[in-house]
Amino acid sequence: MKKIIEVSNLSKRYGTKEVVSDLSLSIGKGEVFGLLGHNGAGKTTTIEMILGIKKPDKGSAQIFGKEARKHRKSLFEKVGVQLQVTSFQNNIHVDEVCEELSVLYQEPADYLELLEKFNLSHCRKQPVDGLSGGERQKLSIILALIPNPEVVFFDELTTGLDAKARREVWELLIHLKKKGLTIFLTTHYMEEASALCDRLMIIKKGQMLTTGTVEEVIGYSPYENLEDAYLWYMEEK
Repeated sequence: MKKIIEVSNLSKRYGTKEVVSDLSLSIGKGEVFGLLGHNGAGKTTTIEMILGIKKPDKGSAQIFGKEARKHRKSLFEKVGVQLQVTSFQNNIHVDEVCEELSVLYQEPADYLELLEKFNLSHCRKQPVDGLSGGERQKLSIILALIPNPEVVFFDELTTGLDAKARREVWELLIHLKKKGLTIFLTTHYMEEASALCDRLMIIKKGQMLTTGTVEEVIGYSPYENLEDAYLWYMEEK
């Protein structure tokens, strides 16, 4: 299987606190890889280092065999990103932010079609500031898909969505996966990880506790479902 993302011995320290410690992983084409851990475990920092937003103190991260910090332009067309915190211009409307992003890419996805798929067509002319938390979250996912990427990063993908909207997003991502999209996601929802992920890594305080397929991660524990296994790894059960 062709490797899309390769991370080797990635580490990051802020002062005396090591937030990511010697993480290594690889993700193949068409895989959904989940990084699980509590708030402050180092999940977002790991994504930011892979994307070249933050510089690692040690180790390396490559997307399509290139470091993002050094090859932003060539990777720009292939990578979609949805981060936990997204800021927008004051008073900008939904269709305006979609259009502004679309013109940056050679072959963008049809944002009108994405708005319809995510049930946001009725919000086209609304200011982004006027959207509900769930609607803003779905918009951030749409913006990550506008580049028509080959790999996409989702950080806390469905936070703020109700159960129905969350399942709708899962169905869309499963469809995209079948078309060959590679997905790296972080999540607090064990049901989401079970439904979407081919492989997982659980981290605590920046260190890997375990990794493998969902079945392997559960199998290494004394429990029979991912939520109980996760709590066991975290020494909370």
